[in-house]
Order: sequence, then structure tokens, then C-alpha cells
Amino acid sequence: MSEKRLRGVHGQTVEALAGRILAGEIGEGDTLDLPALREELDVSLTALREALKVLSAKGMIDARQKRGTFVQPRSSWNLLDTDVMRWQTQATNTDHSLFDELTEMRVIVEPAAARLAAERASDADIEALGAALERMASARDLAATVRADLEFHRLLMGSTHNAFLTHVERIIAIGLAERDKLVHGSVDDDPVPSHRAVLDAISARDPEAAYEAMRALVDKSGADLDRLR
Repeated sequence: MSEKRLRGVHGQTVEALAGRILAGEIGEGDTLDLPALREELDVSLTALREALKVLSAKGMIDARQKRGTFVQPRSSWNLLDTDVMRWQTQATNTDHSLFDELTEMRVIVEPAAARLAAERASDADIEALGAALERMASARDLAATVRADLEFHRLLMGSTHNAFLTHVERIIAIGLAERDKLVHGSVDDDPVPSHRAVLDAISARDPEAAYEAMRALVDKSGADLDRLR
């Protein structure tokens, strides 16, 4: 279930339960008191059960005979699910461990994607990347900067013409958006030069330069987070 579909009483119930789990109010291994939760959330038993099915499908909870419904350890969660990623990034507050893991994932994926983009990007792909970069340069507020930054990374993944990488970017983008809000809102930094270096290498059809430019961008992203600790 995508973020856009989490609406109404059903969606609110899913969000409320996920929020309690991420906040530690319901810890790993804890058994859920369903009658108490139904009363607290003021929802029908049917609505509660449907919400639990969603969280179960995401690996966050499980149900066993004689034990009841309980919270699974984080290692069992579907961490690449878009909702699970969103809930985690929104619950991080000052804990940057999730962003550290995101940076590690980006180091593995994004430089290699930039290399492929240098080999495969069409002229239209490069033009779209340039337009995203110009929007980044002309952004006058945090929200516009974050949107342009995310669009650049989405377009870059699309320029690989690899469906799996395009899907991975949807996951990365959720954490990246929260990271960008922290960094662009707190660190005196211009994101344009590092992104321009990536685009220049792709435009030059230089795979190794694109790899190195993206690696430098991701390394800088991690360093920016370190400055906020």
C-alpha cells in the first residue's frame, strides 16, 4: 500500500499504530492489547484488523496462536517498503543512524547509476537533468530546493534505463527528502556545484568521471549530516 492510499479511518489507524511502534510506545516483542487499542483509537474491530493486516504485510507485526498479535523485530520489517521508510525517517528526530544507513546504500547504488547514465542517457534525459539543476539553482526556499534535488536524482536513475534502479530510487527518495530538509535547512551549503559536476560528466559521456562525481556528491552528503550531530 502506497503513501497516497493511506487515507480515511483505515489509513489513520495504520499511521497511528505505526507511529506508536516507531516511537517505542509498543516495543519489539510486545503483544498488542487489541480491545484497548480499539477503544483508544476509537475504531471498529474490523478497521483495526484491516490496519493490522497492512502492518503484517510490511513485516512489522505478526500473530501466533496462544501469543496473540505482537511487534516483530526491525530485522523482519520490509525496510524497502515506501511507507516503512517514510515512517522511519519521520521518527528519526536527532537519531541519524537511519540516514547513515541510507548514505551507505547510496554509496553502493548511485555512483554506479551515474556511470550507467553516462553510457545510456538520451539527449532528452540530459536536457531534463539540466532543467532540474536550473530549478535547484533558482530555488528561493527550502521546499523548492528539496523538490529540485529529488527530481534530479529521480531523473538520473531514469537515465540508466534500468527498471530496477528506477524502483530503488523511489525508496531512496523518501529518506533523501528528509535528509535534504535537515541539511538544506541547517547547513550553509550550495548543492548546485556537486550536482552540476555529475551532470557535466554525464553530458560528456564519461562513465568514470560520472561515477567519481556522484561518489563525491554522496560523500559530501554524509559529511553534511555529520556537521549536524
